[in-house]
Amino acid sequence: MYLTYPGHSCILLEGSRRILIDPFIPSGELPPDADLICVTHAHADHLGETVTLKKPTVAPNELAKYLIAKGVPAEALNIGGGITVDGIQIVMTQAIHSSWLEDAGGGYYGGSASGYVIRMDGITVYHAGDTALFSDMKLIGDLYHPDVALLPIGGRFTMGPDEAMIAASYIGAPLVIPIHYNTWEKIEQDPIRFKIAIEKTTDMKVAVLAPGDRIDLSDTKGITI
Repeated sequence: MYLTYPGHSCILLEGSRRILIDPFIPSGELPPDADLICVTHAHADHLGETVTLKKPTVAPNELAKYLIAKGVPAEALNIGGGITVDGIQIVMTQAIHSSWLEDAGGGYYGGSASGYVIRMDGITVYHAGDTALFSDMKLIGDLYHPDVALLPIGGRFTMGPDEAMIAASYIGAPLVIPIHYNTWEKIEQDPIRFKIAIEKTTDMKVAVLAPGDRIDLSDTKGITI
């Protein structure tokens, strides 16, 4: 399975299916066509082009209802629930964050923010979404044993690098990839410092990806970026 990082929190997983998570890309250049979209929450920098793409979509319950009204073939999930789509196992996890739809006048509640555990072709990927650090990340590690953890490090609106280091230790994935940083000035961070700190103190590897980078997840312990 391959992972491409289009930027911000957007991730493309390519295996037996093509799964696009949080399809917002500041450059506006979406990756090739996806079979399935997963949206973590309603903020515009995560919902992105979901309505335009109109692909089968998994989203938090309230957000899924909004998407269905917009003509998107959406499947609703709630935290702790799961669904299998075309053989892909998807579980919705907790994220501690807000969620707000901004295209309806003053906006309205977009349902709970979430993360996803996605299992495809024998590889398990945890996308934390936008979140603070929370101790139940240990349960995500214990229950699902992710091979890859995608963790926000931007600070201000999510956890920062120090908290994400603790999150990585809770989850225990062999490969950690930082997301949701350096898109704007308010979330500027040094991902290399994050990488060095984790790799000096644990057996985990950190892949710092530039927008457009693509890596092979078949050997999560052997990746060096």
